Amino acid sequence: MITLASIIERFEAPFLAQYGGAVLPSHRKALAAMKLCRSSMAPRMLAQCSSCDEQRFVPHSCGHRNCPHCQHFESQRWIERQTQALVPGSYFLITFTLPAELRPLAWQHQRLAYAALMDCAWATLRTFSQNHRQLQGSPGGVAVLHTHSRKLEFHPHVHLAMPAAALDCDKGLWRTLRRGAKGDGYLFNHKALAKVFRGKLLAALREEGLLAPPNLPEKWVVDCKCVGSGEKVLVYLGRYLYRGVIQEKDILRCENGQVTYRWRDSKTKKMQTRTVSGAQFLWLVLQHVLPKGFRRARNYGFLHPNSKRLIALLRLLVFKPCAKAPTESAPSTQAERPKLLCRCCGAVMVIVRRRILPFITEPACADREAILST
Repeated sequence: MITLASIIERFEAPFLAQYGGAVLPSHRKALAAMKLCRSSMAPRMLAQCSSCDEQRFVPHSCGHRNCPHCQHFESQRWIERQTQALVPGSYFLITFTLPAELRPLAWQHQRLAYAALMDCAWATLRTFSQNHRQLQGSPGGVAVLHTHSRKLEFHPHVHLAMPAAALDCDKGLWRTLRRGAKGDGYLFNHKALAKVFRGKLLAALREEGLLAPPNLPEKWVVDCKCVGSGEKVLVYLGRYLYRGVIQEKDILRCENGQVTYRWRDSKTKKMQTRTVSGAQFLWLVLQHVLPKGFRRARNYGFLHPNSKRLIALLRLLVFKPCAKAPTESAPSTQAERPKLLCRCCGAVMVIVRRRILPFITEPACADREAILST
């Protein structure tokens, strides 16, 4: 398998020479982190067996959220937290896409534009839910920002998983969408959503002092589809939340200064291949690194983390008993971080020292007892 670290090591110099003017500090930090991730030049940990005297040096992972090697455990924990907060009823996946004419502005002001994109998408759904003749209340939702298309091009959009339910806090009522003539697969009109979203986002950009280009289209794209109980779509969003924009198994070839990768066409559902220069491939990957501290996933409404007690109360008073719902008598099981096992006896190994520089990792360079005592 061709690793991303090997591509970075090979094409880092031509990449910086070609795209150095557009590279941000966050891009350089991601580049440096993923280049050393679990490599021989990365800092190491010293692990000692809890049963025998076996010791072992383990390279540190970079922990960067765009690295395809790291944060699989965090991704699983996020999926568990979201599925535990699922409410009964039909879920919908609503996707708000930023038009191509606004993407240059979003690239220049990423933190402001991305935040406005997510908040305006939620504000649109909240408005529709409050005005809906059946719901008439505040909804809940889980939003995840994506900045890439399947082809790795710059394509900002927000996926928002939302149950067809709302909470009327004034009257203390929980309302769900009844089955209508169009079936369970209909929530809101996507054209109406697009119009309201367009107005809210342009107004938000003006408040931030960002002027939209004059050639904006009148029709924007918003997609709304039913996704059943919501569990599968949360797993889908969680898998793409931490692992970066491409899996290393999708990197097919790296030869003659070019990289070939595969991607799935959303229309034909077939796998396609694309060959670009090594420098361009690194740019396709690194342009999706988010600003430092920006939260890609956000919970809104009654699904906000501050509403855990509210969800528990609703389960107790309103919802029917659910086997997957955590209770006091049967606490929810959470995924545990994989343990490092001894190669000799199979016992659990304990980390006794961290951040050991590479030049002292060999036994000939430093006595192990000296390492442990420092």
